[in-house]
Amino acid sequence: MRSADRETPPANLTTVLMRPVHAVVLPPGPELRHAVAEALDGGPAVLPLNPGSPAPALRGLLTALRPTHLRDEDGVRPLRGGAGVPAEIAVVIATSGSTGVPKGVQLSAHALRASAAASLARLGATPGERWLCCLPISHVAGLQVLVRALLSGSEPIVHEGFDPGAVAASGADRVSLVPTQLRRMIDLGYDLSGFRSILLGGAPAPPGLLAEAAGRGARVVTTYGMSETCGGCVYDGLPLDGVDLDLDPLGRIRIAGEVLFSGYRDPAAPYGAPGESPGKWFTTSDLGVFEGGRLRVLGRADHVINTGGEKVVAETVAAVLGTHPDVRDVVVVGRPDPEWGERVVAVVVPRDPAAPPVLAALREHVKERLPGHAAPRELRLVDAVPSLPSGKPDLEALRRA
Repeated sequence: MRSADRETPPANLTTVLMRPVHAVVLPPGPELRHAVAEALDGGPAVLPLNPGSPAPALRGLLTALRPTHLRDEDGVRPLRGGAGVPAEIAVVIATSGSTGVPKGVQLSAHALRASAAASLARLGATPGERWLCCLPISHVAGLQVLVRALLSGSEPIVHEGFDPGAVAASGADRVSLVPTQLRRMIDLGYDLSGFRSILLGGAPAPPGLLAEAAGRGARVVTTYGMSETCGGCVYDGLPLDGVDLDLDPLGRIRIAGEVLFSGYRDPAAPYGAPGESPGKWFTTSDLGVFEGGRLRVLGRADHVINTGGEKVVAETVAAVLGTHPDVRDVVVVGRPDPEWGERVVAVVVPRDPAAPPVLAALREHVKERLPGHAAPRELRLVDAVPSLPSGKPDLEALRRA
């Protein structure tokens, strides 16, 4: 097919695919915020990309997700072979699955606004409150800070990266953080009482972190969600208004409501035709249980470690290890083992580097609370848990190490 043919959709698709997609490669600032606001009001849809990403990674995303235009500090220019999106779509979030193949999560303006409005209502936020964004806007958590600010009628405070001192001195009313960021602010002794709320998501909060944060005056609200739900849609174990929760027969969390995405962008479909809709319910990859009417997330189903024929939920073991007095931070992963299939590996940041915990002590600590097969068979001591740009632990890097 000639390129000219690809760029002209057939007549029967013109009423469906009317909206261009601008890949926005801009640093945090007024121009990026304006692009997001335009997208919510019917302008070009945006695919926000991190300008700090290596050039090969950016080229790979542009090739895979086929935006119609590139918007950067040099202006806006069309891209050959690009494809539009249905008129309802305002934002496409690039995310990678377990295979590393980029996917585009399509979010409508209605879903983004519904999520932001429900968040503001649950927090009891008032118009004019200022939100601080210190998360990448290429990820849904950072993007939603901007949407909440727009709905609040306030100018957001946007930082190019995470600097604990700058966050503490920002004067913002509300902020979204990941646990690693909150941990750093506590370790550096910052007073957190100035924030009316700190939304904490992206990864489970290690045991003890919330208590330590409260001791610093923090009002922390734990959140659970993902790109496919416009970010956090469960606050402190309870769904936001308009969100329904359920578990499938395998114990995986299911979510329904206005906040759901409109399907994945299918880069193989002609002219960017929308991917399959998630339907009423979106089944996540996370395992959960309901306790006292609240959802407790156990961990990802694909993070289950099969060791000696027994299944171990990595996040459950990490939660137990996090209660050991010599552990400051911990992540648990599975690695190939010739005898056990996989072995449970604890990656630990010691509370005192001069007196780190030993494997035998950690194994006994786990065995007091969980079956013996859940106890780690390997201990790796690190200065800090490696993280992704989103702030989440880089589990793939830890598995490969």
